[in-house]
Order: sequence, then structure tokens, then C-alpha cells
Amino acid sequence: MFRSQQRKTKILFGLSDVVLAAAAFELAYRFREHLALDKTFFLLPDFKTLLICFSAITSVAIGYWLNVYGKVDSAELTVILRDGVRQVAYSAIAVVLFIVFGLQEKISRVFLASFFATNWVLLTIFRIAARNLIQDVSQSLGNQRHVLIVGLGERAERLGRNLENYRQYGLKILGFLNPDDTPGEAIQLADNYPVLPLSELRNLLNRHVVDEIHFAVESNRLPALEEVFLLCDEEGVCSRLAVDFFPHVNSELALERIGQTPMLTFTAAPDDEVLLLAKRVIDIALSVVGIILLSPVLAAVAVLVKLTSRGPVIFSQQRCGLNGRTFTFYKFRSMVDGAEQRFHEVAHLSQREVATKIPNDPRLSPIGGVLRKFSLDELPQLFNVLKGDMSLVGPRPAIPGEVAQYKRWQRRRLRMRPGLTCLWAVEGRDHVDFETWMRMDLQYIDNWSLSLDARIILLTIPHVLSGKGAN
Repeated sequence: MFRSQQRKTKILFGLSDVVLAAAAFELAYRFREHLALDKTFFLLPDFKTLLICFSAITSVAIGYWLNVYGKVDSAELTVILRDGVRQVAYSAIAVVLFIVFGLQEKISRVFLASFFATNWVLLTIFRIAARNLIQDVSQSLGNQRHVLIVGLGERAERLGRNLENYRQYGLKILGFLNPDDTPGEAIQLADNYPVLPLSELRNLLNRHVVDEIHFAVESNRLPALEEVFLLCDEEGVCSRLAVDFFPHVNSELALERIGQTPMLTFTAAPDDEVLLLAKRVIDIALSVVGIILLSPVLAAVAVLVKLTSRGPVIFSQQRCGLNGRTFTFYKFRSMVDGAEQRFHEVAHLSQREVATKIPNDPRLSPIGGVLRKFSLDELPQLFNVLKGDMSLVGPRPAIPGEVAQYKRWQRRRLRMRPGLTCLWAVEGRDHVDFETWMRMDLQYIDNWSLSLDARIILLTIPHVLSGKGAN
């Protein structure tokens, strides 16, 4: 979907969720009032208004957080049902916490259950129905767009098929223009489209409503189309250039300006500054809370490390961070003093060729095995998170010597701030082979979202407590 249409759709669904949450609240309230239960139920007007507003705002905020509104209009039925459950479930948790910890008000559990169930039913019904209403809404908002495509061949036809998927937003293909300036046979896609010579463009702009012109041509043809681009600029017609001739398979694309110079930007890692800022704020907040709550554990582990073996309590090492920057990485020492100098004695025991992993390492200190099994040795990395060297979730930081052995495609994992935990940590931990580990890190980068981070953190906790999969 084009960005403007997507923005409008998100706003419409967000506003609808406010109305639906308020309606669900009122229906559940009336339902509970008429139930013949032992206890009467009512809410004071001020508290009722506050709770309705909080519920509606929370529902919309969580909808944006889960990126529900970006796919409601085109999602399969199962996705709509699943996303509705997730959104209402998170909203329910927020509302219950708001009541219990914020206002200390007693409230009917029957009312809450019926409110959340009604909200999910209304959301689901509306979103299923909305898929069939979007075209009418888009047309009523003036979203009809008439498009000409400059280009022939597979690239142009692929663009045409993609554009046909947006017909529900009022988008209509008028036809194709041949850059060789000759007429041709009609192109058959979902509909038949005429093929006209490119020299007809000026007459078409004069005789027909043309909102956009899309160019789907080979890169070597672009210099010859300079006059056509200038014509579009003079006429004020929106022009779009398909740049699929660039082989940036994993990259997101954006047009930016540096001074007066337009720059086509390709990014193969998350670059949404607002979301990345939110991730950093969450890292700071949770690392501070973690350090405070776990301070007795940190102190106890430090004492045990000191009492059971010679050497420093904290093991520090140079690791590779964001984009390959090196930083000092902290761990509780789980090996005997001088273990790094003895690496040649045990190198042959490693289960991996690149990232060393030695089960039952003979260099472990008396309590080193326990520290590793329950990841207690990793707790000092909360200070790395607080400093900004690491994040709570992200690819694990690698030693520079290991990075030097990476294949080219594996180096992309360095484009995300390294983390205390990541996807592979909840999918087998040390039992995951190196190749799978690398692909999981890239899968995390390609699908990153704040909700994915939250899910990984929640799944990491039981894995760590059970000690499953750690060496």
C-alpha cells in the first residue's frame, strides 16, 4: 500500500477501535447491571468515564504497537482473529493493572470478562466487514488514482499486477506507454490494458485525468527519459520510479535529501528512529530495574566467584557491537584464572568451527558450570545495556576474531545492536548450530518489532530458569 493510503487506513481503524472499545464497555456494563447476582454493580460516573477513556486509548496504542492496523485491510481471516485476540489480551492486562495498582477500586470480574469478550467480537466483526467497505470509504475520501505505466516486458507487467492489488483503494491503471514510441498489442493482466506510444503522453495528460505515472524500465533507458520526467514535473503529475533493477534483496528503500542532492537510501536493518528510540528507552528502564532488583543476586554471585577461585570477579573482553564497533564486554568469571592462555589445550573440543562452544569445558571454575547453566554469568551485561553498548534483545556480541571468519552474508548481523538475549536463545540456546544461529539472527533483524522483543524476553525467562540447552 502507498504510504499516504496506509496512513489514512491506520487512522480510520484507530478511530474505529476507540468507538468499538467504548461500545463494548457500555454493552458489558448494561449486561452486568441486569444480571441477577448477589452483589449489585455500578461505577461512579467519573471513574466510569476515566476507565472508558483508558481502555479505548490503550486498545489503540497496543494496536499500533502490534502493527495491527497496517495489515487489517488485506489480512487473511485467521490473521484478523489472531491479531484481535492479541490486541484485546494485552489491553486486558493493561486495564487490570490500571485498576489494581492505580486506583485500588474493586470491580466486577464478570463485567471485565464480558467487556473484553465483547470488545474482541466487535473488533473482529468490524474488521472482517471493513475489508469489503474500504473501496467505498477510499472513494468517498477522494482516493481514486488514475495511473499510467511507462515500460513493457516482465518488469512493467509485474508492476501492473502489483498495482491491481490496490484497486480496492480506488487505484485504476489507464494503460501502458511504450518507451520505443510505437503502439503495441494490449497487455492482458486481470484486465486488458492498451499499449500506446510514449509520444502520446502529452495528449493523454490534456485529454484524461492522470494522477500518477509509474516508470518500470531498465536502468540504461533512464537518461533517454529525462524529457518525460521534466514533462511530469511541469504538469505537476506524481511520478514514481520502480528501482527493482537494484539487487538490494533485504533492504528497505527511502528517498532522502542531503542539501539539494536527492539520495536513494537502502537499509538492510531497522532504521525507524522513533521505534529505535523507544527500544533504547525500554533498555535503559528495564536494565535499571533489573540491576536494582537483582542486586542481591549480583552481590552473592560476586562473593561466590571470589571465594571459589583465584582471579578477578568480572571477566572483561573486547566484543563487536553495532556495525562492528568494539566495546568492553562484562561477565562474571566462570573459568579459572588464565583460561584464555590455555585455549590451545581445548580448542579441539569445540562443537563449532567459528564461535567456540566447548561442553563441560575443563577450564570451568568450581561454580562456573552452574553460572553458565542458569546464565548468571551474563548478569553484568545489564551494565553494558545501560551504557548503550548492548540492548536487552539483539544478536549476541561476537569476538573480533570470530567476526573475521564470517561469510559475507553473516556480517549483516552486525547491523543491529547486540543483545543480552535473542531468537536463538529461546530456540535451543547452545544446541543450535552456527549456521542456524546466524540465520536466526538475520530472521530477527528482518522481522524486528517491539512486540517481537517483548515476546523474546518473556520466552527467555523460563528457558534461563530451567537451564535448558546451556553449556
